[in-house]
Amino acid sequence: MSEIQIEDAAVRYFAARLAFETDPSDLFAQMQDGTEKIVVVDSRAREAWDMGHVAGAVHMPRAEIAARHEELLDRDVPVVVYCWGPGCNGGVRAALELSRLGYRVKEMIGGFEYWAREGYPVEAAAGVSRRAPDPLTAPVAGITCAC
Repeated sequence: MSEIQIEDAAVRYFAARLAFETDPSDLFAQMQDGTEKIVVVDSRAREAWDMGHVAGAVHMPRAEIAARHEELLDRDVPVVVYCWGPGCNGGVRAALELSRLGYRVKEMIGGFEYWAREGYPVEAAAGVSRRAPDPLTAPVAGITCAC
């Protein structure tokens, strides 16, 4: 490949990633903004969901997507899916299945692990809580990564 072809391929690759991925920070900002309706889907098992999940998310384990998607989702509303963390591809599998069913889908990279570690609202049976951001995963004390 020529240098120009490599540059073109890189632009297409990174643009595609941004079209189909989001991160906890961007998702939280989008949820707070409220200008565009979105549905956040937790694709983990019931036990993981019960331990805590993104506040406001709906629970739809990947094995239940085919049977339950129409009762919980609207094809006109973008969907963001996640699973446990960066070492798990359950979110990708759920996103693929929902894409095949005609939904506009993004995966939240980092999964629930990074959502919680970055200090965003976590919902469980006891209510909604927030932990202090882990300084290894999120800027603290007013510092931003400016990404």
